[in-house]
Amino acid sequence: MIDRRSLIKHSGVALAALGAGLTSPSLRAFAATAALPFENGERPLVKYPQKRPMIGLTSRPPQLETPFSVFNANVITPNDAFFVRYHLADIPLNIDPDAFSVEIKGKVDRVTKLSLADIKKMPAIDIVAVNQCSGNSRGFFNPRVAGGQLGNGAMGNARWTGVSLKTVLDRAGVKAGAVQVRFSGLDEAVLPDAPKLMKSLAIDHARDDEVMLAYAMNGEQLPLLNGFPLRLIVPKLYAWKSAKWVRGLRLRDTDEPGFWENYGYHMYGDPWREQRYAGD
Repeated sequence: MIDRRSLIKHSGVALAALGAGLTSPSLRAFAATAALPFENGERPLVKYPQKRPMIGLTSRPPQLETPFSVFNANVITPNDAFFVRYHLADIPLNIDPDAFSVEIKGKVDRVTKLSLADIKKMPAIDIVAVNQCSGNSRGFFNPRVAGGQLGNGAMGNARWTGVSLKTVLDRAGVKAGAVQVRFSGLDEAVLPDAPKLMKSLAIDHARDDEVMLAYAMNGEQLPLLNGFPLRLIVPKLYAWKSAKWVRGLRLRDTDEPGFWENYGYHMYGDPWREQRYAGD
């Protein structure tokens, strides 16, 4: 069981509880500050469980940037220095890996539920891939644009270990006519009517051998804030496609983007969006 107490114990951070530490600025351990060279000003260095002091952007949800000096130390970004980026504030703080499962349904031959142990019995693959937020360096834009005012630290490079998504899809059987895989995670919005953060991939891309469900990062289990116990890794695309805490896959016969994909990550003048979603 990964719970608040064990995370605090293993991180060496003296917080009263992980939940409070992730959401309450008064309980964050301010180690120092980082002066960023743009109008957004000085940012604190903050300490969270399983993380070294990192540049704090928000506390609810926690959003942390990697200090740029980390990138000069090694081509691989350490787990405790890997950036953290979220949209929805209600993130899971108590996950039992023994009870965790992923359900595959929709346009499949058989609805399939896989435990973490089931997934770890499948042939493992190992990929070194960059994970970078598409809003990295947004804080330098002039004039300012909407969104998280990030510096240069919303990126990292890691060795990911897991199972090919194609292997998981083949376990359920992909029906003819399936064109999209939609992913859902454990994170939720605070307000019940807020749009859910769904991610999707075209079926051909989802069956690319490099796309994976990862359970380890740099030879260790995923940190909670980076998607423990299971996350999607889509190499060569910005990290907004690499869903964290993946609990469900639905195969669909329509290519329909989620709210965040349609309105959060495409700009006016983007020909890809205008060609495929004109009139939305």
